[in-house]
Amino acid sequence: MPQAPRFSSSRTADALRFSLAGSWTIDAAQILEANIASLVAQAQGWRRAIFDLSGLERLDTSGAWLIDRTRQNLKTKGVETRLEHVRPEYEILLAEAHYRAFPQLPRRHKHLAFEIAADVGESIVATGRDIFNATAFLGEVVTCFLKTLIAPARFRGTSVIFHLENFAFRSMPIIALINFLVGGIVAQRGIYLLQRFGAPTYAVDLVGILVLRELSPMLTAIMIAGRSGSAITAELGSMKMREEVDALHVMGLRPVEVLVVPRLLALILSLPILTIVADSAALFGGLLVAWGYGGISPESFMNRLQNAVETSDFWVGVVKGPFMGLVIGLIAATEGFAVAGSAESLGRQVTASVVKAIFMVIVVDGIFSLFFTSIHF
Repeated sequence: MPQAPRFSSSRTADALRFSLAGSWTIDAAQILEANIASLVAQAQGWRRAIFDLSGLERLDTSGAWLIDRTRQNLKTKGVETRLEHVRPEYEILLAEAHYRAFPQLPRRHKHLAFEIAADVGESIVATGRDIFNATAFLGEVVTCFLKTLIAPARFRGTSVIFHLENFAFRSMPIIALINFLVGGIVAQRGIYLLQRFGAPTYAVDLVGILVLRELSPMLTAIMIAGRSGSAITAELGSMKMREEVDALHVMGLRPVEVLVVPRLLALILSLPILTIVADSAALFGGLLVAWGYGGISPESFMNRLQNAVETSDFWVGVVKGPFMGLVIGLIAATEGFAVAGSAESLGRQVTASVVKAIFMVIVVDGIFSLFFTSIHF
């Protein structure tokens, strides 16, 4: 059974000798601290101290660290120390468990206005860097796509169909449900407000134009950014962490061509399809609410909708889909390849992917709205 850590002291002509014995391990941490405190107190007033380690039965990292810490503390008090009868394995342990005191850095007094300006500047620089990286990545994607057109054998049709099923068809239930509810909410509020003016039937115009031109494409893109964009970032990031992307380079394949182009094409094709589904679900939700809440029959709703909505309103919403899908795919792939080798990095990049994609979807929707308004379309 290991003996408890202990020490004894003896005086020589010019030094105080400490003989350490027992097991100086983490199991007896409290006893070690008490022994060290007593040892330091006895060494007060001496010029030299000798540590004899011949009686040690066991020594681990904590014991070695305490011994080295004691030596350095005594040195700061003017006491020179020396080790004697040290086993070779203990020499290695004492060298590796070296005690180091970290100086406390002086606190800098920061000006609040300066810090705010610095944060704004860093955000602007980071935004510019993201735009540059996304533009460069888009150029690489276009290059790979053009090479695929020149050599159709390089086209990965199976991968495109797989991702199209995952992004489009498996997303239809949640896309339809969300837009069904939103269409009903818009119809209810429109009927409630327009009843004051005796024109509840104009809620059909509100639902038709607002849903087809703005709400359905934007809500669909936001849902896809949260569902599929995050999945793309997580997939590519996991492959980057497991060095599968490097393996593709070794095999002579371009990761952008193998991993990004099929997903990007699937997103570009999925958004218009899902927008049409969203339009149908939202209009159906508005029809049911108008019938049940406003007393507008389905026949009246459909007749009013045909007079209020033009074909251009439908195509305005559908045209936005491919561009929003392109933006979501580019951001998701860029953030996925930016993942480092830790799970924390993966979570950070997935979060950044979703936030940036949603923000850019709203920006793209606003740009299209301004463009179509300016050309009176």
